[in-house]
Amino acid sequence: MLYYLTLFRDRFRPLNLFQYITFRAGGAALTALVLSLLLGPAIIEGLKRRKVGQIQRTDGPATHLAKQGTPTMGGSLIFLSLVLSTLLWMRPDDRFTWLLLAVVVVLACAGAWDDWLKLSQKSSAGFSSRGKLIVQAAVGLAVALYLAVHPPNGAWATSLNIPYGKDRFIDVGALYYVLAAVMIVGCSNAVNLTDGMDGLAAGSIIFCAITYGVFAYMAGNAKFAAYLRIIHVEGAGEIAVFLAGLVGSCLGFLWFNAYPAEMFMGDTGSLFLGGAIAAVALCVKQELILPIVGGVFVAETVSVILQMGSFKLRKGKRIFKMAPLHHHFELGGIAEPKVTVRFWIAGIVLMLSALASLKIR
Repeated sequence: MLYYLTLFRDRFRPLNLFQYITFRAGGAALTALVLSLLLGPAIIEGLKRRKVGQIQRTDGPATHLAKQGTPTMGGSLIFLSLVLSTLLWMRPDDRFTWLLLAVVVVLACAGAWDDWLKLSQKSSAGFSSRGKLIVQAAVGLAVALYLAVHPPNGAWATSLNIPYGKDRFIDVGALYYVLAAVMIVGCSNAVNLTDGMDGLAAGSIIFCAITYGVFAYMAGNAKFAAYLRIIHVEGAGEIAVFLAGLVGSCLGFLWFNAYPAEMFMGDTGSLFLGGAIAAVALCVKQELILPIVGGVFVAETVSVILQMGSFKLRKGKRIFKMAPLHHHFELGGIAEPKVTVRFWIAGIVLMLSALASLKIR
């Protein structure tokens, strides 16, 4: 809550810095990174002592069997550093930040429960798919309900901004709130599916967070929003502080999760990371940018859907060697670190494509 230091800026002028979003965003990113690096070794050691180790799927790539026993629930490191840095640097009266923190807490608890069940039952099954879906849907509906009562911008409450078009909007009416819930459920599961290689999910989330950090800052500034022809959302700029903390947290986690990983994210991290990014997209009124910047997650999810559909409709025939998509390339002979970096490159290209929409209007 360092923002309160601005109350004393008349006595000490440098404290005026704490009112600027850019300064606090930088502080949140650095704080989250440092916290992650400091807490990481202790969390890894604690997980090892409690034998909180990964339960590998027997039907996955054979090379991944060597990862059996690697500490999981590493998403707790991202969670702690993100929440602490956000609370430290956020503006306390910003409604969007509190909404995002609520999404993070609920989905992190659901993910942690899933991971704990896997460990206690010594099985990769964990929380039932139905139970997990119910929690995700409840969070999605809660966010949709909040946005229905307190829309980011009342004039455009149920409208979608079409990317790469000048003043192109489509009002979908009540369907918007169904879309909002589906986005949170879908993105939460998509990140969960992508979390199958060392560093893959965390790195890909960083590119999404950077992109939406720019959109949030621009949407929160009336002049920038008018110039760029995007929907102005009062208070959205503060979301950039949250996203900066998310970037710092994921960078710190990558320090320990880079190949060969010292710990895994688990559902403790993947569920809330996807849900938070989707919630941000709704808050800044840039819903249709999500499948662009999150194209890696979309590709992973589509590969699973196609694989399952092909297996059922074509009597056991598969499209890919294995789904999600990253396993297909791995079984094709490409080393895991190379697959991860190539997916990161794709994520960077998608990030730049999404940011380009700000000028291609």
